[in-house]
Order: sequence, then structure tokens, then C-alpha cells
Amino acid sequence: MSSENLPQSPEQPPRKPRVAVVFGGRSSEHGISVVTAGAVLRAIDRTKYDVLPIGITTDGRWALTADEPERMAIADRTMPNVSDLADSVEGGVVLPLDPGNREVVYSEPGSVPKALGEVDVVFPMLHGPYGEDGTLQGLLELSGVPYVGSGVLASAVGQDKDYMKRVFSSFGLNVGPYLVIRPREWRQDEEGARRRIAEFAGEHGWPLFIKPARAGSSIGITKVDSFEGLDEAIAEAQHHDPKILVEALLRGREIECGVLEFEDGPRASVPAEIPPVQAHDYYDFEAKYIDSAPGIVPAPLTPEETAEIQRLAVEAFEAASCEGLVRADFFLTEDGEFVINEINTMPGFTPISMYPQMWEKSGVSYPELVDRLIQAALNRSTGLR
Repeated sequence: MSSENLPQSPEQPPRKPRVAVVFGGRSSEHGISVVTAGAVLRAIDRTKYDVLPIGITTDGRWALTADEPERMAIADRTMPNVSDLADSVEGGVVLPLDPGNREVVYSEPGSVPKALGEVDVVFPMLHGPYGEDGTLQGLLELSGVPYVGSGVLASAVGQDKDYMKRVFSSFGLNVGPYLVIRPREWRQDEEGARRRIAEFAGEHGWPLFIKPARAGSSIGITKVDSFEGLDEAIAEAQHHDPKILVEALLRGREIECGVLEFEDGPRASVPAEIPPVQAHDYYDFEAKYIDSAPGIVPAPLTPEETAEIQRLAVEAFEAASCEGLVRADFFLTEDGEFVINEINTMPGFTPISMYPQMWEKSGVSYPELVDRLIQAALNRSTGLR
């Protein structure tokens, strides 16, 4: 019998790329990370990708969670938590450390470890320290697993507002007046640190903003109008980060701009404006996520102002060696000058977040945005690049 008459085995369809969505984490932004991941899980095209949701608890355990994004939303003004979503209170997920092996393993005490299959790309929906700051990115580089977003250096720079401002200044971008109080300085000479803040206030005036140097989502920030509330504000900031930042008030409009990496390089979205929020002294965590303060998209700027902030946003992206995506936040001062406040290398990504809204108005839908980020990560190598 000739081989052409033998029964032929049906061809197996090609395996879909597997996306591990990692969320939660040990930072104070744990809850909003879970909310963000829920939105991304809803948007990922399941005909195109397999998905593996992995939550990191507040104590650092990597937990296998159900693919149930409806349980990952804010309910009764309360943030969701990975511990409530985990399949087990003890089981843990382990990523491979061998660059030649992308097999993810799940294990529970007293049970045989279970292989969960290979992961082709990680979508790290983590905010704040231990995730957005280069720590997870370093682990993924060691593992040889591609991931969405910036690498180790850009992630670290984007998390630490002290060094972020130093980088921007060195590239000629305007930053507002600020002062850094490091942990050793505060431990060894509190009075000296207070004197420095007093001198800063004498030069730039009140109010001042006291904030953690390495936190996001406006967590731990206090607006201080006099020395009377200073120590309490410092304690609040140090609860989230022993290194604190003191910033002068910049009078003007808050303008944001999204940057997304395309095949030909980074491009900027239409900008958005964050108007003054009634019932909130400034754009704090509750205004952003609980009370859902609406932004204005696109921002009511002149064509020249729009072009300028788009140019500056891309410049900030390049200055910090970012990849994938960034949200750049600026002040448009009363004298018409753009001053960069900060960048977010993994910005809020819920449907109400400004970054997706800006790209929606720029012609890139939420599902398309998620897909573009995954594809860019799949096409980018790990290691030096």
C-alpha cells in the first residue's frame, strides 16, 4: 500500500499564545491593580490568546485565581483583594528561572506539583513597589519571559519620583520645585530635615505637598497649609515609603497625555485635562477611583499647546528609556509653560482610567490597545536591547 493511501492524521491547530495576567502585589496599590487586571481580562480576545490569571497576595504569595473578572471590581467603595480570589489559601504559582523553560508550575503542601503549561508573555498589571518598579521585570528578564511594558531601568526610574525628576531635568524637561528627605536623614536629624522643609516653604510658599517618593495612585499624599500639619503628613507618607518628596504648589491646569509604542516608534494620544474636583481638595485616590472624577478628553487646548504636550510626552518616554506605554502628567502653568509632574510606566488601566480614554479618543479602542501591547511584547526580546 502506498503512503498516499494511508489514513492521514489531522493537523493540529497552532497553539494560541498564552498570556499570564499578573496582578495584586505587596504595595498599597494592591486593590486598584486587581481592578485594572479585571478590565484587561475582560478585554483580551480569547479567540486569539489563552489566559492564565495569577494574583500576588499582599504578603507576596503567587496564587492561582479563577478567570472571573466580574469579581475584580470595586464593590460598596471597597477594593477587591487577591486573597478573596485565590483558588487556595496555601497553593503557590512558580515561574521558571531557566530561560529555556517557560513552564509554570502550581504546588500545594502535600501534593505533587502540577504543570500549568508554558507562558509566552506576561501582562504585569501591578502598580507601585514590588511590581511596577523593576523588581518583577528583573525576574522576568532572568526567566527569559517577554512582558508588557518598560524594562528594569525605565520601570525603576518611573517609580522613584526623585530620580525621575533628575532624569527629566538632565534631558531639559521642566520640573517643579521639590525637596527629597531620605530615610537616613530623617532618622539621624529630624530637626535638620524640618529646617530644610521650612527653608523650602520660605522660598516657594505654602501649601506644600508631602508624598511618598515611590508610590502611585495619589496614595499617601497630603496637602499641607502650614507647619501645624507637617509631622502628620510626613508620617502618612512614610507609612508608604521611608523616602519622601516635598513639592511646591504649581498653579495651573493638570494635563495628561498617553504614549503608546507603535511599529515605527512611540506616538502620543490626544491629551486630557483633570479639572478641579468638587468635594476633593486635589486629585487624590478617592477622586480617581472611588468617586470617579471625570476628565475632559480631549483637553480644551489650542492646536499649538496640544502639539507641544504630545512632543514633551514622547520626549519623556524616550528620556526614561520606556517601552510599550506611558502616561505622562503635566501642569500647564498660568504663564503657558508645561511642567512635567511624573510618568506612569503602568498607568491605571480600568475603563474609566485616563490612559485608555485618551487612546479611545485617538482611535484605538480598549481591546485593540490591550492586543497591541501584547503583540509588542511578543515581538520584543528579553535581555539587553
